[in-house]
Amino acid sequence: MFTGIVEEIGVVRGVVSGSEWGSISIGARRVLEGTRRGDSIAVNGVCLTVTALSRDGFTADVMAETLRRSNLGALKAGEAVNLERAMAADSRFGGHIVSGHVDNFGEIVDRSQEGSAFWLTLSAPPDLLELVVEKGSITLDGVSLTVAARAENTFSVSLIPTTQMDTTLLRKRPGDKINLEADVIGKYVRALLHKSAPAAEPVQQPRESRLTEEFLRRNGF
Repeated sequence: MFTGIVEEIGVVRGVVSGSEWGSISIGARRVLEGTRRGDSIAVNGVCLTVTALSRDGFTADVMAETLRRSNLGALKAGEAVNLERAMAADSRFGGHIVSGHVDNFGEIVDRSQEGSAFWLTLSAPPDLLELVVEKGSITLDGVSLTVAARAENTFSVSLIPTTQMDTTLLRKRPGDKINLEADVIGKYVRALLHKSAPAAEPVQQPRESRLTEEFLRRNGF
């Protein structure tokens, strides 16, 4: 589990990408502290397992489903990525519950400045947008954010100066793809609401009555 509080901006050193499998090598420092082979690190919000470590970086495998659902397959050497180690049991919980399982892409459609805040507006697939609620939580490339506004086909977030400096989001431009993870609570609620109802029991047809006028007369009525 992650919190969506980015610890470090890493640099992609290399990406090997095939149709069904790939790997990514990333230069980093802070997230290597205490990290061992087999540990989890979120890269742009995608939970990856460390397969190899060096003094200044790590390598992780990337499976086909991850390539389909995230922007990792489009990364190139030299690009910056948001990094976060899996949350320790004794850590402070600073963001919101983030699983590291990206739901789908979003696409930046607008950027604007408002005082010290920076606004990003994104489009997203309809099934993901139905989980996005104003003042709710969402993860963009591994960054825990509050939904500031919600429209029919888009939503917007507002980045404070710290988020602008400590993440890669300010480097994004209209048309760029962003990894989105909706709030897990909303996903469970939707699953429960959409749970198929049990099959209805067949309606029994009423039996034909044997009570007739002639029967009543014969029996003294």
